[in-house]
Amino acid sequence: MQLPREVVVGNNTLDFIGDICKRLGFSESALIVMGPKTREIAGQRVTDLLQDDGIDVSCYVASSSSLEDIKRIEENVGEVKPEVVLGIGGGTKIDVAKLSSANRGVPFISVPTMASHDGIASPLVSLKGLDKPYSVMAQSPMAIVADTNVIIRSSHCFTASGCGDVVAKLTAVRDWKLAHNEKNEYYGEYAASLALMSARLVEKNAGLIKPGGEEGLRILLEALISCGVAMSIAGSSRPCSGSEHLFSHALDLIAPKPAMHGEQCGVG
Repeated sequence: MQLPREVVVGNNTLDFIGDICKRLGFSESALIVMGPKTREIAGQRVTDLLQDDGIDVSCYVASSSSLEDIKRIEENVGEVKPEVVLGIGGGTKIDVAKLSSANRGVPFISVPTMASHDGIASPLVSLKGLDKPYSVMAQSPMAIVADTNVIIRSSHCFTASGCGDVVAKLTAVRDWKLAHNEKNEYYGEYAASLALMSARLVEKNAGLIKPGGEEGLRILLEALISCGVAMSIAGSSRPCSGSEHLFSHALDLIAPKPAMHGEQCGVG
């Protein structure tokens, strides 16, 4: 069971990134994976903060979550040999950092710049560019640093997408229970309860989750992180991904212009 050792959610938490790395034993070197936009939003700031703390920082700017990008980052990790890999961004950049670091046996820290789905905290990665979407097990983040001051500036549609992904757990847990009843598949009551609690928390506080509302954003971030922990406990995506995710994957394949993952899962 892989679980995060540090979860830091709040205003201006990026300021603590150097201290967090050092507490976890990463005081020498780091590789930051980010996109062109997330470099401007938070990547450059994290780079400067780590360098100010005496950590040697290398950067990789990823454009997608394709297998080619993952392979190139893996090669980069092999050349640089960092103590830790940080993924800064939304789902794509965090996914490629998570998988490439896992394949190289290097710890990973998640630094989300939006709250659009539970990949910010889960051990799983969604692969695109194949004949259909695939989810593969990578590794759980060693730490999650979610700065509400950064995330609150992202478009509210990303936050709504995150709510959709959390509410989808209501279906996912039922599907998991059905698989247990019909096929004797393993069913973990604790992981299922954690996922359901996250969904109900977002439902209960939906009125607080609005543009510019930090309290509602914190609630959503805590729910997304709890979903990631539920998957780590279960050892699979079962508590958080069911038929509603298959609905979303189908839309990705057939819709002329698919919506965001969380939006589609919420509708599903």
